[in-house]
Amino acid sequence: MKNYTTLLKENSLKSTFQRINILEIIGRQGHSSVDEIYEEIIKLHPSISLATIYKNILLMLEKSVLVEVPISGKKPKYELAKEDHIHLVCTECGVVEDRPCHSNSSEFFNQLSLNDSFKVNRREVNLYGTCQECSL
Repeated sequence: MKNYTTLLKENSLKSTFQRINILEIIGRQGHSSVDEIYEEIIKLHPSISLATIYKNILLMLEKSVLVEVPISGKKPKYELAKEDHIHLVCTECGVVEDRPCHSNSSEFFNQLSLNDSFKVNRREVNLYGTCQECSL
């Protein structure tokens, strides 16, 4: 289990129970929408507001603790920032699966950025389609 207090401090954020709870839920689920996070948090802290969840997510996005995963036609999901990977996003049910970046994809992106004299700081690759379960 990650030490979320340390993660927040390393990114110049105070360790509040709201932030810790948000990170724990996302860490458990892998990818979570604001609504999914809210549903889990109010079980433990019924007085917490949806606005508080949004405010903390936006702040953790700004500090690169979280990454937004856009989902076409649905609310985005959020994940803990981690090394580069590819998302397989189901446009039917909204499930998001992580896949590692293979050396040939890394090579492709590096070459693309070299050809265009563009310095890549971070990559986010989302592939949209239908998951195996929705394809049945």
